[in-house]
This record gives sequence, structure tokens and C-alpha cells, in this order.
Amino acid sequence: MPSILNTTDALMPPHYDVAIIGAGPVGITLTLLLAKRAPHLRVALIDSRSLETCHCDPRVLALSHGSRQILDRAGVWFDSESYSTSHTAIQHIHVSQANYFGSIEIDSCDYSVPALGYVVRYASLMDALDNSLSRLPMFKADTNADIITPQRLISTFPPTPTQGLTYFRPYRLIALRQESQEVFLTIGDQQQEHTKILRASLAIKAEGGLFEHQTIKTYRYDYQQTALVGFVTCTRPRIGWAWERFSAEGPLALLPLEDGYSLVWCRSPEDATRCLHTEDASFLAELHAAFGDRMGDFRTVTGRACFSLGLNALEYVVDGCVAVIGNAAQTLHPVAGQGLNLGLRDAFDLTEAIAIKYDALGACALQNFSRRRRLDRSITIRITDWLPRIFGIDIAPVAVLRGLALLGMELAPPIKAAFVRQMMFGQRR
Repeated sequence: MPSILNTTDALMPPHYDVAIIGAGPVGITLTLLLAKRAPHLRVALIDSRSLETCHCDPRVLALSHGSRQILDRAGVWFDSESYSTSHTAIQHIHVSQANYFGSIEIDSCDYSVPALGYVVRYASLMDALDNSLSRLPMFKADTNADIITPQRLISTFPPTPTQGLTYFRPYRLIALRQESQEVFLTIGDQQQEHTKILRASLAIKAEGGLFEHQTIKTYRYDYQQTALVGFVTCTRPRIGWAWERFSAEGPLALLPLEDGYSLVWCRSPEDATRCLHTEDASFLAELHAAFGDRMGDFRTVTGRACFSLGLNALEYVVDGCVAVIGNAAQTLHPVAGQGLNLGLRDAFDLTEAIAIKYDALGACALQNFSRRRRLDRSITIRITDWLPRIFGIDIAPVAVLRGLALLGMELAPPIKAAFVRQMMFGQRR
């Protein structure tokens, strides 16, 4: 007897267990973790950027030791031959405030870890992530070669995969709606000339962008600071040392990278713009005056760029069958380098919640994720919000209190250890 075609199913878009919108470091890490913990799931990964755009980003990232552990679990780290110069370990961190007493030194040996963190170029991290992604069982890699336009029949959609990854690039999210415990996603190219419709049990928003381009979230604060970034070399570099120096105008961070240092200098928008166009010798002299003589004179500077800084965070990261992670959930001040690390912890906890509830995908899995993330998000957001505000108060009595707090933390190892563990691992459950 011939089989009977269910015409309703034939007209429905393909169904996925999880649809991930955004294929930056957090989105791809989530994809890889799900492939390890729940390989039976059907996953759609939607990336709005072209491959060339992903790998020419000039940013430099600071990964905590805890983030390295998450990437290890996802099957990602840097092969010693292929990526021998792409990341640099941080063994020591020095924190101080300009013009006043008080400092902290943090050493990896005191916490039994090989390094407190790692500094890596964005493009190198994406290379490693994409390399791991390419080894996953992939049902289909859709790169606009098989376009479905609104005028064509929905029944021409490819069949829903039984498991594995379907990669849509470059597609961006046009519309998202929830209906009957499912999420319907409309995706298309930048001109919206070509569109597709997907169904998913869960949708994960992992595409954040920069602060100045984001829509306003629950908690938003403009620090009136701009991060001036670049790469500098100096005459007496200290291998494995990272520096964070606070001043009234904002923190100045120097992170070891290859044969020099990645610079993140938070300044007023006017000063940052001026320094962006200042000739090299004057810029290096001004940097030396702000940082001091700890590493001699600064010799060269390259790759200067500016980014506006602000806090922009959601109160709730779950809405029905939709979860928000990474920069899509919270954009933080770069002080202490916690933004990406918090996002990777989002991806890890979301994976665990989905893996535990794999037989009941939906709101119950996401509510579990929301509970797991509440404390870590709250603490990290508050720390990265308070630090630039408190150190930005240029009043002598306040500066003295800050110095006493730094001194007290240095003299109270349990308090210092709790802070360091938060920066490395967050709050784990």
C-alpha cells in the first residue's frame, strides 16, 4: 500500500531543536558544547556576517582561565604549531590607582592554575572556533546558494535534518515570533531579497554588537568614556604581566600579547578622539606619563581605534522559548575584561540546562538556565559597573578609602581569593 503524504507537514518549514542567532565566539561555543553534550539535537546556526568579515576584526580579547576550561570542553584551544603566536598567558596582574597609594598583585601560582588568563586576537579565536565547527556532523551548510523567496512554495524547503548542524551564512534575523511552544524565525540576506522561515523548539539570541549600535535594554548607563585601543611595545617588557591602572578619567589596561602589549585606555570621548589622531611620539609620551616607568619607555604604537563604552543589560534573559546570551544579554565596561568571559559562562550553563532537559525542550529548560545564571550575572555586572564609577571620583578622601580597600584586600587573602575566583570562574553551581 503506498504511503500517504501529510500535506500539512509538507507545507511546514523545517524544524530544529535549537536555533542559534549569532556566530561570534559565544554563539559558536554554544554550538560546539551542544554537539558534545547533546549530539542528537538538530541545531541551526544563523550568521549575519560573511567569512571575510569574521576574520578581519582587529579586536583583542582577554580570556580567563575558566573560559579556557569552557573552550577545552567545547573541543577548542590553540594547537601549538598552528597558533603558536596567537595567544599569550597572563601569570601576574598588577592593579593600582594613579596619584594615590594602594595596589594589588595577583599571581597565578597562588591559585594553582597555569595562568590567570590569556590574551588572544579576535581573528585567531575565530580561526580556532571555525576549525572545530568544520569537524561537526553537518547536515547542510547554506551560504545563500539555495535561496527560498517568499514567492516560491514553502514545500521546496530542504527536509528537516535528523541531527547535526545546519549553518546559514550570511543570513540575519528579520522576524521572530512564538506560537504553540515553538519559535518561527524569518531570516534573510542584508537586502531582504531572499528569505527563509525556520521553526525551532528553542531560539537563542547570541548576536550582540557594540554598545552604540544596540537597542536600549533594562539597565543602561553611558559612562561618557571611549576605549582607545591599540598595540604598543616598550623597552623593558615584563613577560606574563598584565596591568590595570585606574585614574579619574578611566582605567588604563596593558595586556601582554606576543612581543608587546594590547592597550585599552578609557578616556573621555574628546581625549580619545584627540589621541587617536595624535602623532606617535606625542601619543607614546602621554601614555608613559599616565602609566609610569614600570616597563621603561614606550617605543611603538599601531592599530589605534576607538569604541564607546556603556552598560546595557537585560534584567531577564528568558522569554518563553527564547533565551539571550553574551553581548545580546549584557554589554559591560571592559574593566577587568569580563564581557566575553561572562558570555562564555552563559553558553556553558545554557548547554547544561538543555542537556539535562533534552527530552522536554522548551520553557522548562530555559527557566533552569535563567536560575543558574542569575547570581553570576548580577555579581559580574555590578563589579564592572561599580569599579569605573568609584575610581572615577577624583576626591582625595574617596581616593584614600579606595587605597585602604586595596591595601585591605592585599592583606586579607580570603577576600582577595574570592575576588580572583570570581574573575576567573564566576559563580558556579
